[in-house]
Formats: sequence, C-alpha cells, structure tokens
Amino acid sequence: MSEPTTKVLIVEDEASHGEAVKEGLERAGHLCSLVDDGAVAIESIRKWPPHVVVSDYQLGGDINGLNVIARAKELSPWTEGILITAHGDEELARDALKDVGAFDYIKKPIDLDDLRRKVDSAARKAMMARDNLTMRAELAAADNFDGIVAASGAMKSVLNRVRRLARTKLTVLIYGESGTGKDLIARSIHRNSDRRDKAWVPVNCAGISESLIESELFGHVKGSFTNALTDRKGHFETADGGTIFLDEIGELPLAMQAKLLRVLESGEIIRVGSSTPIHVDVRVVAATNRNLKEAVEKKTFREDLFFRVNQAEINLLPLRDRREDILPLIEYFWKEANAEHGRNVSKITPDALRMLHNYDWPGNIRELRNVINLLVALCEGDTLDTSDLASRPEINRSREIVPVAKPMLNATLDEITKIAIEHALQQNNGNRERTAKQLGIPVRTLYRKLKEYDLN
Repeated sequence: MSEPTTKVLIVEDEASHGEAVKEGLERAGHLCSLVDDGAVAIESIRKWPPHVVVSDYQLGGDINGLNVIARAKELSPWTEGILITAHGDEELARDALKDVGAFDYIKKPIDLDDLRRKVDSAARKAMMARDNLTMRAELAAADNFDGIVAASGAMKSVLNRVRRLARTKLTVLIYGESGTGKDLIARSIHRNSDRRDKAWVPVNCAGISESLIESELFGHVKGSFTNALTDRKGHFETADGGTIFLDEIGELPLAMQAKLLRVLESGEIIRVGSSTPIHVDVRVVAATNRNLKEAVEKKTFREDLFFRVNQAEINLLPLRDRREDILPLIEYFWKEANAEHGRNVSKITPDALRMLHNYDWPGNIRELRNVINLLVALCEGDTLDTSDLASRPEINRSREIVPVAKPMLNATLDEITKIAIEHALQQNNGNRERTAKQLGIPVRTLYRKLKEYDLN
C-alpha cells in the first residue's frame, strides 16, 4: 500500500529555487504547493494546513521563514517545519529547532536527497500527531454515558432512547449482533431507572441447560427433583424490586417461553415442585442476536411472548456500520489497557490506526476491546505500529482501504474530513461515485460535502 498523500508547503521567494524544490519533493510522492511570500504562506496554512512547511529563512519581506514556521505551529499543532538557511547560519538553525519547534533545518546549497529524507520523516511525525489529535478530538466529541462511548449518530440516538426508556416501566428488547454491547445498554437502562438501588440480575438464557432453566428462573422447593436438598430462590425472586436481564432470550425452549409469558402477564412465579404463586415486582430487559420476527414465522418463538417482551425495542448496529465510533472506542480501551497493564503506550502510527479503523470487526466491540488490550500489553516501547498487528492478518488486509470511512461529526474536525475527501478524489481522478463508495458514504452526502468545503 502506498502512504496517503502528504501535503508540503514550500515558501521560497526565489522562483527557480522554489520550483526545483517542488519538483524534487513531488517526485517523492508529496503534494506540494509553492508560495513566495511569508504573509501568503501563513494565510495558506490557515486555510489548508500542510503536513510540512519547507521555508527559506530570507523571504524578502517583513515575515521570515522562522516567523512562518512559528505561526504554522500555532495554527496547526501537528504541522512540522523545515528551515532552509544560508551556509554558516548554525546559530539561526539552532534557534529554529529550539525556539519555534522546527523539525529540522537544511543548509544551502540544498541536497535534494537529504531534503526528501527530512521531509519524509517530518511528514510521518506530522501524520502520527494529526491522527492522534483526531482520535482525541473524536473522543472529546463523543458521548460517554455509563461507560458507553458514542460518536456516531446511530449510537447517540441509542443513548437518547436509553435515557427516555429508563424512566418507564416498559419491557425493552435489545437487538444486536454478538459483541455489540447489548449487556451495557441493558445495565444502563437499569442504572438510570427508579430501580437503580435494587437488584440487577443478568441471565444468559443460552448458557443454561433446558432441564435446569425453569429452576434457575423461578426457583424450586426441597425434594422437587434429585439433588433439590433445600428450597432455592430463582432469578426472578432475586430480582424482586429490580431488573432482570434475559440475554439471548431467543434461545429459550418453547415450553419455557409459555411459562415466561405467564410470569410477565401475571407478575407471579411458581417454584418447581410447588403450587403456590409468589408475587414479584420485576422489570424485564431482554436481548437477542436473532431475528425474532423470523423466529415467530418459523414457529420457534411464540408470537404472544414476542409482543410482550417487545414493548419497546433498541437496535444496536454492528461496528462496521458505525465506524465513527471506532476511534473513540480505541482511545477508551487504550487508556483502559494502559491502566490495567501498567503501560504507557501513548502513540499510534497513522498506518496502524487506519488498519484498525478500516477493519470490519466481526466480533464488534468485544473483539476491538480484546485486540487493543493485547496490543497494549505486548507493545514494545510507547508507539503502536503495524508490526504489532502482524498476528492479525485479517486486520493487516484492511490497510488497503482509505482512512476515515465516514464523515466525522465534530465541526472542529472539518479540516480532517476535507483532507480525506480531497485525497479520495485524487485517487479516483475526480470520479464522485467511486469516491463516495471508497469513503463509505452516500453520493448525496459527498455532493453536500463538496459544496460545503468548496471542492467543486
């Protein structure tokens, strides 16, 4: 895979010299622009922040190259600067590195190979800094509600629905693939309800054998079956006054579905081996990774129970369909893993970040969390790179996709979005349909963004 195009602004008031530098850097694959005035350079940086500014010190005006680089660092903290100095200006060069934070300097006459090497290094550093700033900005823009990170419109809508449903007594059914965080959503409903100080009882319906499910849910009395040595409460009694979470409710046997329906309608349970009803006040939140409407049609799930548990529903999209959430989740799990393992992995290379962002994550949030936890635990040094992903070839293949699959929602990231669109347009020779497909957005959205960013 070729590296994404890096933007270089060349500031040189000597036309022939500037053109030579521009041509030399363009041969190395950089997207270059050339200006001959310090004030024009600063205005260009304001509108179109480059990865690297290469500026001659003497610009023939009131603004010199040091001023340009200093202003570039103020306008775009991730932009790196390289100062071109005359022979013998060692003190000036040291000032550039120390006082304004320039990346490096190069003396005249310029060795183009040396310049290309320095620009390549500066560009890599700028890309890493920009991508890490982007990730942190997305995290700041994201909602974090009960430990649920949401940057995408889809997840923000889910959290808004959670807040509203938590205040009701409705039975809620949560749909979503395995690993999408159905348990977190269910727990959040409980925590934000008036039952928050009462019991929270999660039950994995798929993890209990058919012979034991009734006893587990409703309890039993002594002697009701072999090894029933004492009376025992079931999960519904334990949850009295609080909330029971029936995860993977679609896996319940039909016979058990009928008994569950009776409990939901009457508010009473009967322990196995007893005939005495026990009243319980329990709110039910259920979840499934199956299509229960199809199960009803196939007669594997009772229609009356479906309507009873589906008083309100929440649909969790898979992570591949809400990629805006990936970067904030990476940051969230990254911090979590650093704390857990006593590490200080503080940076990630642009290529590694793109690979993680563009992978489809079939295991969803659970898989992402496990991967980040392992990467941080095993990372050598403080920077996560593509080599750390060598054991996951399926993630490595995702590096062939262009970064930023969907537009970011935070207005402060507009410039990042613009850069991604510009890059995709260049790769597709201006073909808007192919560009939209590559970015993973509708063509109408691309046209709107083109107009918004004046890229027509």
